[in-house]
Amino acid sequence: MEKKYRYRNFIMFIMGVIAVALVTGLFSWVWIKYFEPMGFSDPKNSQMFYRNGYILMALLYAAMVIGTYLIYDGFKYGFMTTTSIVYSQSIAIVIVNFITYFQMSLIARHMLRPIMLIIVTGMQIPTIIIWSILASAIYYTIYPPRRMIIVYGSSIAETLMSKIGTRKEKYKICASIKTDAGFERICEKLLDYDSVVLCDVDPALRNKILKFCFDNSLRAYITPDIADIIIRGADNITLFDTPLLLCRSRGFTNEQRFVKRVCDIIISFIMIIIFSIPMIITAICIKVYDGGHVFYKQRRSTVGGKVFEIYKFRSMIEDAEKNGKARLASVNDDRITPIGRIIRRYRIDELPQLFNILKGDMSVVGPRPERPEIIDEYLEQMPEFKYRLKVKAGLTGYAQIVGKYNTTAKDKLKMDLMYIENYSFLLDIKLIMMTVKIMLIKESTEGVKEEKKAENEAKKAEKKVEKETKKAEKDLKKEEKKAKKKIEKKA
Repeated sequence: MEKKYRYRNFIMFIMGVIAVALVTGLFSWVWIKYFEPMGFSDPKNSQMFYRNGYILMALLYAAMVIGTYLIYDGFKYGFMTTTSIVYSQSIAIVIVNFITYFQMSLIARHMLRPIMLIIVTGMQIPTIIIWSILASAIYYTIYPPRRMIIVYGSSIAETLMSKIGTRKEKYKICASIKTDAGFERICEKLLDYDSVVLCDVDPALRNKILKFCFDNSLRAYITPDIADIIIRGADNITLFDTPLLLCRSRGFTNEQRFVKRVCDIIISFIMIIIFSIPMIITAICIKVYDGGHVFYKQRRSTVGGKVFEIYKFRSMIEDAEKNGKARLASVNDDRITPIGRIIRRYRIDELPQLFNILKGDMSVVGPRPERPEIIDEYLEQMPEFKYRLKVKAGLTGYAQIVGKYNTTAKDKLKMDLMYIENYSFLLDIKLIMMTVKIMLIKESTEGVKEEKKAENEAKKAEKKVEKETKKAEKDLKKEEKKAKKKIEKKA
């Protein structure tokens, strides 16, 4: 199995090259056959390009496709589901073709008719679907699901098993063992499988198991705790002959804060202009529906626990919290108005927060701001929740992009800390681009559907694990009996 995995990156590289070549080839064919001979619909500009010009346009287009595919994880065959790859690549192609249209219009010095780029997009997306299905089938044929065993310390493992169960084409949990079994017994079981999942295992035992896995070349998947995430963001210190890791534990540096603030001002100002018409239409619809307030203000906490008023389009009935008690919105909350359901579906209700960003209350990217009352509740269960207040709250963030409607508060906290500890300007750009993708996904429906699917898969996995575990125990007992008989005979 591991020998085959040595060539996995090369196979994925070839698949990526073919994916880029297909969409670039279609664009180049349309360019040469229709656009260039017509001189962009201008006879005076006929035959604007020749030889190297064709190559340059194709290379520029391919470079943009590669860049957007990398941002949207469009090359992750085998890692992402086929549906996710198709969706990621389709969004990337639409963005690239949109940019290309304006590039071509600038070259032609007038706005072109977009019909041909619309046609080529319509050709590229079916091609993407066909190739993604074929590439995924090839990948899973070469690399069947790994036979896994899960080592767990609490019932949290059941949730993880249900999530892993939704990707049965990639992972196959064959057995489970609790940490109570002891280190030696666990190690015996590990050798029968390709990889191990360590879920909520005591750090001391986990370290011993990890060393055993490393020694025996076993792949290990680990659910990290808060300390692990902080260590992952540490810097290597090589001033001495003893390795050191430096955990700064201070959020962003002054330079990062300055760059981030400048970007926030520029991006929020541009976005306010771009979305001014949708915001005006939304405001009119809310006012016409029930005559109530258009905007909804609420106290939220940002960096250092500072409280500010967040702006949102009102998506619920007036006085949705008459008793003054904080209450999180549920999937089918009866307080949400028909207009509210639409604007929440496409995150339009969040657009007024662009003014919060311009004011400096928030950043474009960062942990979502929570209500002080909700934070107090979380702190009782998770004292580490205050760590996310080391940076300014954001309109979008890692937890909002990766997480689902039903993602636990602790997992969202871990995602926020992963963002804080691994921050970079390029990461911000990627998360902003990824936000465009998730705006078209119905968050609540996706989470609930995946949860139901996960529950069904978990039940199947649990039954299978029980059967195989019982069978393994019977086999072990038989072997023990045989061993005893051999010893008795020798005696």
